[in-house]
Amino acid sequence: MIKITLPDGSVREYNSGITAMDVAKDISEGFARNVISAKFNDTVIETSTELTTDGHLILYTWRDQEGKAAFRHSSSHVLAQALEQLYPGVKLSIGPAIENGFYYDVDLGDQTISEKDFKKIEDKMLEIARGKHDFKMKSVSKADALAKYKEEGNEYKIELIENLEDGTITFCDHDTFSDLCRGGHIPNTGLIKAVKIMSVAGAYWRGDENNKQLTRVYGTSFPKQKELKEYLALIEEAKKRDHRKLGKELGLFTFSQRVGQGLPLWLPKGAALRERLEQFLKKAQKKAGYEMVISPHIGQKELYVTSGHYAKYGEDSFQPIHTPAEGEAFLLKPMNCPHHCEIYNSQPWSYRDLPIRYAEFGTVYRYEQSGELHGLTRVRGFTQDDAHIFCTPDQLDEEFKKVIDLVLYVFGSLGFENFTAQVSLRDPENPEKYIGEDENWKKAENAILTATKEKGLNYIVETGEAAFYGPKLDFMVKDALGRSWQLGTIQVDYNLPERFDLTYKGSDNDVHRPVMIHRAPFGSMERFIAILLEHTGGNFPLWLMPEQAIVLSISEKYEKYAEKVLNLLENDEIRALADHRNETIGKKIREAEMNKFPYIIIVGEQEEKEQTIAVRKHGGEDLGAISIEEFSKIVKEEITKTLKPFNG
Repeated sequence: MIKITLPDGSVREYNSGITAMDVAKDISEGFARNVISAKFNDTVIETSTELTTDGHLILYTWRDQEGKAAFRHSSSHVLAQALEQLYPGVKLSIGPAIENGFYYDVDLGDQTISEKDFKKIEDKMLEIARGKHDFKMKSVSKADALAKYKEEGNEYKIELIENLEDGTITFCDHDTFSDLCRGGHIPNTGLIKAVKIMSVAGAYWRGDENNKQLTRVYGTSFPKQKELKEYLALIEEAKKRDHRKLGKELGLFTFSQRVGQGLPLWLPKGAALRERLEQFLKKAQKKAGYEMVISPHIGQKELYVTSGHYAKYGEDSFQPIHTPAEGEAFLLKPMNCPHHCEIYNSQPWSYRDLPIRYAEFGTVYRYEQSGELHGLTRVRGFTQDDAHIFCTPDQLDEEFKKVIDLVLYVFGSLGFENFTAQVSLRDPENPEKYIGEDENWKKAENAILTATKEKGLNYIVETGEAAFYGPKLDFMVKDALGRSWQLGTIQVDYNLPERFDLTYKGSDNDVHRPVMIHRAPFGSMERFIAILLEHTGGNFPLWLMPEQAIVLSISEKYEKYAEKVLNLLENDEIRALADHRNETIGKKIREAEMNKFPYIIIVGEQEEKEQTIAVRKHGGEDLGAISIEEFSKIVKEEITKTLKPFNG
């Protein structure tokens, strides 16, 4: 008999050789019908895998990310089989599951795949899937595996196999198709009911531009046609909300090849938006006891060697700036923290002075590869809402929880309500990735876990995701389309204070080392605004909108009254502008809707006579004719609902 431990901690005994699916059926026949994948003792297995030892078993359904991964990985096998049948002589390389889908990289030789071929590939995949072929794993010797692909002339699979140990090589079979594979599949192809080829692209073998360029076929799949339709509708909505598209339409930012790739230029409306975000956070930070500092955009190379950033970013980043002085070299600033350490070091401190909280909207630079640049979400120059807290070990818990409060205030004020906290710890298997003593890492990791639990956050733990100098708490936010983004980070650091020899005099009159907290609720202004744009579709919270209202005069006869309305709104600190163009009122309204003005104010003969305004909200809701005082009250009440004062 073997003992199988389930996620709820319960233990069940079975005869050796029972399968994961048998366990699922023992739990519930209804549950078993939904099980599509499994993990045993941290190894992904098939539901048909026989269990012969004691262990922990997790059973996955389509609702689980792991279940979706197995479903999409299995779909990539079906795609590969379809491509082999449709394009004779095609050479397969790799085909993993990815977020929301899968791909397969193939060498088509002289053949090509274009969008007009997508339908026939989809049809062939569904034809294969309807055969309900079981996915079966088998072990293959290295000699036999090499022989198979040498006979086929597939140099890609040969290269993969040559890097594998004999005795660890497995293949997955279904129908007439067999492929080199580590495992992790659904029971059979029949579960795949809906497929869609999304795109094709070029991809260098193993990501090396010196290698041959292969064709990467992207696809997605679902267990129901309805879910595919919903997903495609979501994709269309995402296209409408693309921050690059909205940023251009709303006149927020632009890029210039002459300025350089990945270096955004902020237009007046975008600059005003950024300024409002900065002032919003500065106001909250001031209440929380932060002091603003400013550091230069460059620093001597030795500064970043000391901090460890040169080893992390130097080789793959912008090259040193050499001055006329022999041996003198500067770097574009990759991070603000080394500068803040030196600001702290500019004077002696007592325990009575701590905590010291320095904040800066500091622009930093990283050389991202051109292929990785993407609008504002991946740039080469970006501004962090950075702050560093220097505190005693006894103050760490309280300070960390105060930063959590600040992050939650930011999210609440900007409409990010759906989020999970992620505690990112170091990878114990790869200590060379990190700097600092083991003891300090343990203290820092325990501090984050304790504060996160005490604040009652919904959190997960991710091993191996820590920064190179310390563990961190990241906030994974879901946007309006259900996509997950990392926004806001808090990090505990015992290492930089050591590297920069930061000290304070304790109550015992001895010299002690402060603990450092890194935090950035926005992360970077560029990426945050991009995500906010896509989350809101450009309909920002009213307090943040570049213009909160637009005044439209029905004809030039009422321009004077429109200007009077505009002045009264400005007196009430409502941001507005007037449209006096010689266009029809219908066209003006349509364009105001397209430009996402929260309120559209229309004035004509009746409004001038009664000294009122006709108001409609963005989206078409008609508020009717009201006084300017009533309108100001409506605006202020709406702002108050979302923008509450920070009680830090």
